[in-house]
Amino acid sequence: MLKRRISDTLKAWKETPDHKPLVIMGIRQCGKTFIAQHFAAENYKEVVYINFIKQPEFITAFLGSKAVDDILLNLSTLIKGVTFTPGDTCFIFDEIQECPEARTSLKFFKEDGRFDVIATGSLLGVQGYGNDKKKQHRKLVLNQDLGINSVPVGSEDIIEMYPLDFEEFLWANGINEEIIEALKRFYREEIPVPAGIHVAMRKLLNLYVAIGGLPEPINAFLNTNNMNEVSKAYKSILKEYRDDMVKYAPDKDKPHIRECFNSIPKQLAKENKKFQYSKIKPGGRSESYLGSLQWLEDAGIICRCYNTDITGLPMEGNAKDNVFKVYLADIGLLVEMLGPSTRADILQGNLGGFKGAIYENLMADTLHKKAQNLYYFQKDSGLELDFLVRMNGECVPLEVKAKSAKSKSAKTVLSHPEKYQVKHIIKFGDYNIGRDGTLLTLPNYMQFLLDLEPEKVVLEKIDTDELTRLAKEALEK
Repeated sequence: MLKRRISDTLKAWKETPDHKPLVIMGIRQCGKTFIAQHFAAENYKEVVYINFIKQPEFITAFLGSKAVDDILLNLSTLIKGVTFTPGDTCFIFDEIQECPEARTSLKFFKEDGRFDVIATGSLLGVQGYGNDKKKQHRKLVLNQDLGINSVPVGSEDIIEMYPLDFEEFLWANGINEEIIEALKRFYREEIPVPAGIHVAMRKLLNLYVAIGGLPEPINAFLNTNNMNEVSKAYKSILKEYRDDMVKYAPDKDKPHIRECFNSIPKQLAKENKKFQYSKIKPGGRSESYLGSLQWLEDAGIICRCYNTDITGLPMEGNAKDNVFKVYLADIGLLVEMLGPSTRADILQGNLGGFKGAIYENLMADTLHKKAQNLYYFQKDSGLELDFLVRMNGECVPLEVKAKSAKSKSAKTVLSHPEKYQVKHIIKFGDYNIGRDGTLLTLPNYMQFLLDLEPEKVVLEKIDTDELTRLAKEALEK
């Protein structure tokens, strides 16, 4: 079993008094179903698992009344020998996007309070895009009063699950906490990593880049040590993604979504990696593809990195909505789309012209899995920095190099602090830890150590008694 960070989140959810039903969102095949079933099996006496794609007949249990007792009665007719024990039964509603009525029922499970519910969905973000004719047809055939189906705002907790990040990949490969703690100390104290650890970590990072973070390919490698099995797993996953584009998208957008998706590798191969609709196909325009790109983003398959020409906070306020780069949400997807020989090239260090695209996407992968919005800095003068992040209340540029190339833009920005308001830059590449003034260089395998948690702000409580005293004092004068 792959150790996942989200397990701690699930434990905290269960231990929270009067907790709401939990909805786990995330890209298809990132492990949502497995983690929900594993967690429920370990923490409840009874687990009722329903998959609305594989078991569409269960949709009928949620039609009409949403009262929990009515739903339980309906389910008892569909599941032989089932028992529902208050406090000890967990319901798992898998692929809940297929049953809006079940999503609506979460409000009533929250009000009832007797049972825990975990819902999962790969395409909850794109529910509103598709053609509703199939659902309307189902409702007409059933000819029932289905009630109002809506997202139960305020009655559910939503968390996003991602493919494995590099630290989780290290756990899967037997790297223990002692080694990771040592890496954290080297990073924190800016001490060069000992040669033996450095060489091993470089190899592990190349392995992660070649395999990616989706559980099925990782397990395929761990079980066989064979990259051909990794490729087979990815071919199956990409087929599922492309099938989703046909199944869930509006008819008019289906070919455009696939065209957008298939164009991403060549978009990233350009010197200027700004996403260009004309690169999807000659004459391509935003009017034709904007909705398709949004569909891919809402499905969790891609993440956009927005341009800003100001190195300052807040980055969201300075971002240009119509100027952006597009990265795959997991590095393994990009590598698979680049062709079957790419994995061998990565492991042998023969990446050629694509190395910049791969290592930039690796940084986007890292930031995305830390739940960060992505931004980059670029001016018309040609000045460009790969990523901007907020660290300790400051805007910190991140530069990413596959090897050890120097960055002229980083040097220019650091030479003019009065103009760019940048105090530090972190540059990741194929080298050990080092510092040159305000430029910190780190090996690429240390990207996962970036601390991007929001800074804590503690405000002193206003002394209202003192304010009252001062007000009385002023009035008496």
